[in-house]
Amino acid sequence: MSDPITAAEFTAAEGTDDWRALAVSAIARFTTGSFATGLALVGRIGELAESMNHHPDVDLRYGTVTVRTWSHDIGGLSERDLALARAISAAARVFGVAADPAGVRDVAIAIDVVVGPEVQPFWQAVLGHDPRPHPGGISTASPLLDGDGRLPSFWFQQSDERREQRNRIHVDVWVPHDHAEARVVAAVAAGGRLVTDEHAPSWWVLADAEGNEACVCTWQGEP
Repeated sequence: MSDPITAAEFTAAEGTDDWRALAVSAIARFTTGSFATGLALVGRIGELAESMNHHPDVDLRYGTVTVRTWSHDIGGLSERDLALARAISAAARVFGVAADPAGVRDVAIAIDVVVGPEVQPFWQAVLGHDPRPHPGGISTASPLLDGDGRLPSFWFQQSDERREQRNRIHVDVWVPHDHAEARVVAAVAAGGRLVTDEHAPSWWVLADAEGNEACVCTWQGEP
């Protein structure tokens, strides 16, 4: 079990200037200036992660490397994250790479729900996300996280009454064209309904039990 620390403790700790605590994780974005430098930095991060037996999420792009660290066993930050963050920052300095704290960001999508347990299975099916225990207890439905940590998480915020607008949110879920129909079937089986397949196989419009809509989209039919 990791020794948990708060976001405030992580932020106040020495050697974390490159990092920003967001929700349950800490993220640093390094501006490498080239793909080759970024690849070299990622290689060094991999070595550090193996030596410390603590493995962050790493996103390599041309000109940037973004790293997210958190301790899965506690669902938040720990002393292990602090040690890894310091080591990664030290490695970045060796490569002459500067951090860009202003570029750090994350995305989550929240849905106001009255009957969260009825709505959540639909979104789990249509997104292919995994349920996680809710840390804050603000809903009776578990949040859904992308297993690879690449896509936005979905959170269900308890509402006292149903809003009667046609739609509170809209999400496009792009999937492989040969998986789209199975995803649609799974979403309907999980309590959703098909609003229209008029534009299939480009996209299907689906809705959950409260009318929140999502489109399952593919490249097919695109000009």
